[in-house]
Amino acid sequence: MNGAESLLRTLVGSGVEVCFGNPGTSEMHFVAALDRVEGMRTVLGLFEGVVTGMADGYGRMAEKPAATLLHLGPGLANGLANLHNARRAATPIVNIVGDHATYHAQYDAPLASDVRGFARPVSGWVHSSVSARTVAADGARAVQAALQYPGQIATLILPADTAWLEADHPAPALPKPLPATASAEAIDQAAVALKSGRKTMLLIRGAALKESGLNAAGRIAATSGARIACDTFAPRCQRGAGRVKVERVPYFAEQIVEFMKGTQQLILVGANPPVSFFAYPNKPSWCTPDDCKILHLAHVHEDGTAALEALADAVKAARDPAHIGSPGKPDIPAGPLNPQTAGQIIAHFLPDGAIISDEGATAGGGMHRFAANIAPHDHLALTGGAIGQGIPLATGAAVACPDRKVVCLHGDGGAMYTPQALWTQVRESLDVTTVIFANRSYAILNIELARVGAGEAGPKAFSMLDLHNPELDWVKLASGMGVEASRATSVEGFASQFASAMSNRGPRLIEVVL
Repeated sequence: MNGAESLLRTLVGSGVEVCFGNPGTSEMHFVAALDRVEGMRTVLGLFEGVVTGMADGYGRMAEKPAATLLHLGPGLANGLANLHNARRAATPIVNIVGDHATYHAQYDAPLASDVRGFARPVSGWVHSSVSARTVAADGARAVQAALQYPGQIATLILPADTAWLEADHPAPALPKPLPATASAEAIDQAAVALKSGRKTMLLIRGAALKESGLNAAGRIAATSGARIACDTFAPRCQRGAGRVKVERVPYFAEQIVEFMKGTQQLILVGANPPVSFFAYPNKPSWCTPDDCKILHLAHVHEDGTAALEALADAVKAARDPAHIGSPGKPDIPAGPLNPQTAGQIIAHFLPDGAIISDEGATAGGGMHRFAANIAPHDHLALTGGAIGQGIPLATGAAVACPDRKVVCLHGDGGAMYTPQALWTQVRESLDVTTVIFANRSYAILNIELARVGAGEAGPKAFSMLDLHNPELDWVKLASGMGVEASRATSVEGFASQFASAMSNRGPRLIEVVL
């Protein structure tokens, strides 16, 4: 048994079942070991940003880490944007990054780089193996590190000789870390605050945005009148009829200020107070009222669901939660095809248990107004703001949940960052429907250009935000990678195409021309 095989057996024994990869020469011994070890599914991505985005989507839905297999520093660097998003989502991921053999490093070969330097900003744990006989133990520690609550990225650097030299045996799985328990003092403090009658908001992030946590929050709201909110870009939120409704913090600073207006107490559950996404001249960065009292019910490393349930008991909350979404999907609209009517069609046909990967940007918000009343679903957001996440995230979610329909809502500009994920969807026969909102523009940047006080823009400035010359043809792009694709230019056309996609399995892309 060599180091690579000992590592692979350790990963499988530690519960890692999927490896998303784009390997190179340094990783060939790991690749070869895949045929000698049962229990590891391999998923090839044609670009490292796809690989890391898929691992993020998988981890958010499976609630355990996948492995990535990346080639040296440049391969890792190609995946950094979606690792940034995954870090912001607190997604558990184990990166396996090949490196030059230990004795080869002295020669400064063309692909030599500071792999640790690339890994450190996005990783909660980084280690480079020094011996084939320690690789297995390093792998077990990497899995345990990735599972450190609420989840983080663990990067194991694997020099080629530590993969090919003789090893002893796999390492046993290490205990899974458990979340810390919120303090009794924090629960008592929050209970006193809720009983004061002051206007209170519960701001929730993380696992507490699933049904159990939301049910506890809804019970608290029923007794205290507190508002229930989540971040603009929450990693995963369970929404739909029969579930507790959550207000979503708006995107722009002045909208957040208005949203928070009148809030006298802010109780944080795994979240931070809302701030502006960017700094703007003459606009606030801190968006919570200055006189608002901020309390931490549960910090990010603590069990937010259990804290909410304990708080519900402390305030003797009502048995039935408030703000339950009642069933009521919207009708199929008439009129022109635009973000609002497209969103209404998506809301109408979305099946029970769907997963939405949302990178719709300016055009993707049309269905959010119906989210509380339509079929129960999971919503996955662009947590770190690094565009090009949506299609890979949807792909990884479909690997984690093969029996659930996955719908990806994506702007055309951001989708061009990682369209290679469509190829993987076909290769793996994944049930993903991708809706491309084609407005031929980086529309959000046109808005930002006006907001940042950069002065009057001219033709050169606007050309940097325009995608008309030449126009992207998403039907041809998707078809070229084997995905069934169509174009919708009317409400009737999109309704027919989306209904067909929801009633059939397999990869599908619909270009919605706006």
